[in-house]
Amino acid sequence: MTTAIVTDKPKTLGDLRASGWRSRSVKAELRENLTRALADGEDLFPGIVGYDATVIPEVVNAVLAGHDMLFLGEKGQGKSRLMRQLVRFLDAELPYLDIPGCPVHEDPDRPITEMGKRFVAEHGDDAPIAWWRREDRYAERLAPGTRFADVIGEIDPAKLARGVSLGSEDSLFFGLIPRMHRGLFAMNELPDLDDSVQVGLFNILEERDVQIRGIPVRFDLDIMVIFSANPATYNRSGKVIPQLKDRIGSTIQTHYPRERDLGIEITEQEALKSVDLGGEYPVLVPRFMKEIVEEMAVVARRSKYVDHASGVSARFSIANYRVMIASARRRGVVLGEKPAVPRISDLAHFHSTAAGKVELDLMSSHQLSETQALDAIFAEAIGNVYKEYADEHGAAEIGEIFAKGVKIEVGDMLPSSHYERLLQRVPPVWDKAFEVNASEDPAVRASCVEFVLAWLWANDRISRAVRHGRVEFEV
Repeated sequence: MTTAIVTDKPKTLGDLRASGWRSRSVKAELRENLTRALADGEDLFPGIVGYDATVIPEVVNAVLAGHDMLFLGEKGQGKSRLMRQLVRFLDAELPYLDIPGCPVHEDPDRPITEMGKRFVAEHGDDAPIAWWRREDRYAERLAPGTRFADVIGEIDPAKLARGVSLGSEDSLFFGLIPRMHRGLFAMNELPDLDDSVQVGLFNILEERDVQIRGIPVRFDLDIMVIFSANPATYNRSGKVIPQLKDRIGSTIQTHYPRERDLGIEITEQEALKSVDLGGEYPVLVPRFMKEIVEEMAVVARRSKYVDHASGVSARFSIANYRVMIASARRRGVVLGEKPAVPRISDLAHFHSTAAGKVELDLMSSHQLSETQALDAIFAEAIGNVYKEYADEHGAAEIGEIFAKGVKIEVGDMLPSSHYERLLQRVPPVWDKAFEVNASEDPAVRASCVEFVLAWLWANDRISRAVRHGRVEFEV
């Protein structure tokens, strides 16, 4: 963002007022800083891919309108990342009254607590000022297990024991939302939030006040509240109280990448944050392997074997990409191949990475095991990508050769140099591999050969048996 940290910051209320600083609501602050970023042509949400014409304009409109927001979408669609990046449009630092023991960061011009008001009355222009960094002005909570006291507040028994009156503001323990006064608060998975907490949030959105245990404590809270939810649960009757839904200013509908190339860009961007393709044992990923990784997610999102209500997270592709690279690198280290080139047998380890990222609909009429369902998704993805590289001409001839009893073994730990010798028994496979990629590099050739064999398996031309990383193809 363009806002910079002030180096010579006022240290007292008098100095602050003399500096020309003006108090703004958090929504006005966001709106003004976003307007400046728009005028300067900045990249508003760095790292967010595929939302330029859909989601981002809606977020911008919501901020400019001063709305609290709900990000509605399936898992892995960047909802949390979008919420967290709103912090970029806050000032780099914000002044507040430096009051010992005060639970909120009081606006120097408009304190909301009795403690803050007394402090200004006692100290006047000498009241000390501290500064709140933008990164600390965002708090996030996951709805399951969240209690009213966590986010709204509670009567503090210790304060009552010290003689504080029950009806006094001083008897309260402030929850997370009051403590985020002048900041942003995000609640993930809103439909899983207890009804009593939803009522508390409704009061905050409607009246900007806090009511705890029947004590009508009115605070002029200055806060932007942001929510996230999955459409399947948010739209289910009774999961979110209608009054709360009605008070949310804008609902931002997210989505999965609408083009495979965008999905690849997202996957590589995220996967390569923790996995390096270079180094002592580099890895070179063929384009078709990237496409297969992403096509697996595309296929899974429409597969009859997958529970569509849960969605298929982008983390599915990211985890598959990382494990594919890891398997290829392991081969490179052991066999001394540089660079190592991922093959289908490297990606075949994806069953372990799919756990928890794809919720299969195994209770339907499709009586398949989890492994069978995942293999069906894998096979369809391979078939879809292969059509873009080569045609089916010659497939029957290859099938006839395998029908004569020929068996070909490939695997994630076989040297690339062995593939040409192994496939001398089935020359048409070698020819098909050249259609995919005419490279003379043995590691690239091995990857292309496995692609062709996997396509034949995906189209039921040959069968395969998997044993400890080795794959044997036959009829």
